[in-house]
Amino acid sequence: MSEQTATWFNHYDARPEVEVPAESPLAWSYHKSGRPAVSQKSRVVLRERAMLGHLILRGGAIVLDEAVRGVLGFGLPGRPNTLTQDEGGERSIQWLSPDEWLLIVPGGEEFALEGRLREALGDARDTSVKNYAIVNVSGGQTLLELEGEMARELLMKSTPYDVHPDAFPVGKGVTTVFAKANLILRRPSEERWELVLRRSFADYCYRWILDAGSEYAIGVER
Repeated sequence: MSEQTATWFNHYDARPEVEVPAESPLAWSYHKSGRPAVSQKSRVVLRERAMLGHLILRGGAIVLDEAVRGVLGFGLPGRPNTLTQDEGGERSIQWLSPDEWLLIVPGGEEFALEGRLREALGDARDTSVKNYAIVNVSGGQTLLELEGEMARELLMKSTPYDVHPDAFPVGKGVTTVFAKANLILRRPSEERWELVLRRSFADYCYRWILDAGSEYAIGVER
C-alpha cells in the first residue's frame, strides 16, 4: 500500500462489556456531599447526564460537514461559538475552534459512530483532504444540566461570561471559566443550560453549584 493511500489509526471501544459497571463521575460526590431532593421550592434543578459519548472532530470543515451530514443527518455549526442538534436534541455538535468540533451522542453510540465517520471520510470526494482526527474523550468528560427560573442567576455568580439572553442566545456555546475551572457552557434551549467539563473537575463544580444554589433551594434530579 502506497504512502498516499495508507491510513493508520487506532480505533478502540472505550466502553467494553465488563463485570464491574462504570460509575458516574459524581458517584463519590453524591455520597460525600449529598444529593438534595427537588422540591416545590426548588428554583434551580441540577442533573448529570453521565456516560454520554463525546467525540472531538478535527479537520477541514467542508469534508467533515459532508461526512457528518451523511452519517447523522445534520451538519456542523455554520458560525463560531454555536451548536447544532438533531430534531430530538439527543445529539449535538459544537464549534470549539476553526478546525475543531465537539460531538455529543447518547452513551454507547460513540464507538460505532466513530467507525462510520472514518468510513465516510475515507470515501470523501475531495481526496486531497485526508488530514482529520477523531478522538473519543467520553471517559474524561461529563455533562451537567441546570434548569429553573434562577439558573441564570446561579451562572452569574459563577462565570465572568455574559449570560444575558442578548449576549447568550439559545444555540450558543463557549469555552469559559466557571468558578476556577475551565469548561464549556452551552444553552441548547430557553430553559436549559449545559456544562461540559472534565471528569477531574466534576466534584469541585458539583460542590460549587450546591453552594451557589443553596439560596434557590437547589435540587438534584435523580
